[in-house]
Amino acid sequence: MTSTSADPPPAKDKVFDKALISVSAVVVLGTFMSILDTTIVNVAINTLSKDFNTDLATIQWVSTGYMLALATVIPLTGWAADRFGTKRLYMISIGLFLIGSIASGAAWSAGSLIAFRVLQGFGGGMIMPAGMTILSQAAGPQRMGRVMGVVGVPMLMGPIVGPILGGWLVDDVSWRWIFYVNIPVGAVALFAAARLLPRDEPAAHQKLDTLGLALLSPGLAAFVYGLAETSSSGGLGATKAWLPMVAGAILIATFIYHAARHAWPLIDVKLFKNRTMTASSLTTGSFALAMFGAMFLVPLYYQVVREKSALDAGLLLAPQGVGAALMMPIAGKITDDIGPGKVVLGGLAFLLLGMLGFTQVGADTSLVFLAGSQFLMGLGMGAAMMPAMSAAYQTLARPQIARATTALNIIQRVGGSIGTAFLSVVLTHQLSSRLPGAGEEGLGAAQSIPAEARDQVTPKIAEAFGHTFWFAAGVLLLAFIPAAFLPRRKATPPTTPEEKAEAAEAVLVEV
Repeated sequence: MTSTSADPPPAKDKVFDKALISVSAVVVLGTFMSILDTTIVNVAINTLSKDFNTDLATIQWVSTGYMLALATVIPLTGWAADRFGTKRLYMISIGLFLIGSIASGAAWSAGSLIAFRVLQGFGGGMIMPAGMTILSQAAGPQRMGRVMGVVGVPMLMGPIVGPILGGWLVDDVSWRWIFYVNIPVGAVALFAAARLLPRDEPAAHQKLDTLGLALLSPGLAAFVYGLAETSSSGGLGATKAWLPMVAGAILIATFIYHAARHAWPLIDVKLFKNRTMTASSLTTGSFALAMFGAMFLVPLYYQVVREKSALDAGLLLAPQGVGAALMMPIAGKITDDIGPGKVVLGGLAFLLLGMLGFTQVGADTSLVFLAGSQFLMGLGMGAAMMPAMSAAYQTLARPQIARATTALNIIQRVGGSIGTAFLSVVLTHQLSSRLPGAGEEGLGAAQSIPAEARDQVTPKIAEAFGHTFWFAAGVLLLAFIPAAFLPRRKATPPTTPEEKAEAAEAVLVEV
C-alpha cells in the first residue's frame, strides 16, 4: 500500500501535541507490560522448578515456549493489522495477553503453565509491532525519531524493573503474582486504548501464507523440543532428541524453499540476497542465542550457588539493565554518525568481557566483580542489539524495511529460545557430571543437596555454571564473524544501477 499524501510538518517548538501524548501513553503502557514479562519470569525459574518438582529441561520451556510463541505470531502482525485494523489488533493482543497471564497464574502443573505461557506469547508478540505502527502513524516521519527517544526510556526500564519486581513477588507474595500483576496494567491499557486511540478501518490485505505458517511454526517448535530433550533422554543419539530435530530441520528447509517462490511469504527470504541483511541476521541470531541464554543462567547461579533469594537475585541483575539503558541512546547517536559496524563490534567486545567474568564464577566470587561483569554485559547489549538490526536497513529500499524488521525480530526470538534451551541442556550435563548419583536431574540434584554437604559440593556446582558460560562465550565469538561485514559508514541512499533497480522492484512489489 502506498499513499501520495504528505504529513504536515509539526511546529518546531511542539514535538508532542495532546493527541500524540495520548497515543504515546497507551503504546508505552502496553509495550512496557510485554517487555516486563520477558524479564520478570527468569528469577522465578528456580522456585517453579521446586514447586512443580520438575527438571531444568522441562521448566525452561516457561521461557522458551513464550519466546517461540512470540516468533510465531510476529509475521502475522502486518496481515492482521490490515485485516482487523491496528487499533482493534492492539486491543485483541492485550486481551489475549491478559487471558494468558490469568491462566498462567492459575497453572496447576509445569505442563499447564508452559501451555498458558505460549498463549500469553501469542498476545505479547503482537503488542509491540502493533503499538509501534500506531505510534508511527500518529507521529509521522518528521517526529518519529524524537518521539522514540522519549518513548524508549520507559521501555528500557523493563529489564531493570522486571527482575526486581519478580524477585519481590516470588519471595514475599507468590510466584503466581508475576503473572497476575499484568491484570491491572492490562486493564488500564485496554480502557485507555478504547478511549484514546483513533479509530481506523481495516484495509486491503494480502492473502495469509497459511502453508508457510504450517511449515515454520511446527518446524521451530520441533527443533527446539528435540534440543531440549537431549538432556533428559541421554544425548543427541536418543530418538526423542534427534527425531524431532531432524523433522524440525526438514520443515524449516521446506519453508525456505516455499518462501523463495511465494509472492507474500511469512518471511521474505529474498532479502537475504543482500549481503548486509545476511550479516545483520547472523549477528542478531548469534547475539540472541548467547545473550538470552546467559540471562536465563545468571539468576539461577545467584539462587542455586549463592543461595540468594529471588528478590536479591533480581537486585543483583540491575547493573545489566542500567548498562543497557545508558548505552542504547549513545550507541544510536554514534551509529547515525559513523555507521553500525564499529559500534556493533565494540558492543560485542563489551559483552564478551562481561561474559568471560562469569566463566570464572566460584562459590564465593565477589559480588562487586559480578556486578561489574553484568554492567559490561549491559553496555554490550545496548551497543550491539539495535545497531546490529538497524544495519540491514541501510541498503534496503523503504518498502523492504517492514519485511526486514519482521525477519530480524523472528531471528532474534528464535535465537533466544534456542539459546535458552541449549544452555539449559549444557548446564544439566555439567551438573550431572559433577554431582555423584545425580543422573540427569541436574538442577534438581543441586537444589536438594543437604545443608551439611553444601560446603563440599557448592564449588562443583559453581564450576558447572562457569563451564556453561564458556559455551555462551563461544557462541558469542561466532557473532564477531558476520559483524565484521556490517557497514562502517553512514547510511546513504541507493546509488549504483543495481541498488536502484532493486529499490524500484521492491516498490513495484509493494504496490
